[in-house]
Amino acid sequence: MTNTAARRAAHWGRRVRWYVREFTGEGTYDRYVAHTRRQHPDTEPASRAEFERRRMDEREADPRNGFRCC
Repeated sequence: MTNTAARRAAHWGRRVRWYVREFTGEGTYDRYVAHTRRQHPDTEPASRAEFERRRMDEREADPRNGFRCC
């Protein structure tokens, strides 16, 4: 594989990774942590588990915001 082909493959790999993270909501926590550290530097961000628990509670509280069949 040439150097150009390797760079192109790495580029597409990063793009696919970004897309999958956005599609699954994985990037939401990273944005939350960045926002908390930037806007509220004296506040400790919630752990990933706590963040996900709050996120699911909010989604389930409003049926228009998320889908839950049961």
